[in-house]
Amino acid sequence: MEINRTSHKVTARGTDVQLTGREFDILHLLASHPGRVFSAEEIFQRVWKEKYYVSNNTVMVHISNLRDKLEKELGYKLIQTMWGVGYKIDA
Repeated sequence: MEINRTSHKVTARGTDVQLTGREFDILHLLASHPGRVFSAEEIFQRVWKEKYYVSNNTVMVHISNLRDKLEKELGYKLIQTMWGVGYKIDA
């Protein structure tokens, strides 16, 4: 998989993966720090640049949509859930 920050483009197995701006930013954040676990709160604050609200499911929905798109092209789950902690991409 290739992530091009300049062109805001993601390519997986030679196919362009169509992502929203937020999905791209989440993927870039996680991929830029392989193995590091980011909480939903930290992802929200870094990507949306707003205060996080405890009952906010926004990150979970975006992660789910991002996983669906990536898994379709890659054939496996790239983003791992660390239950009760957050999300990560392994190196």
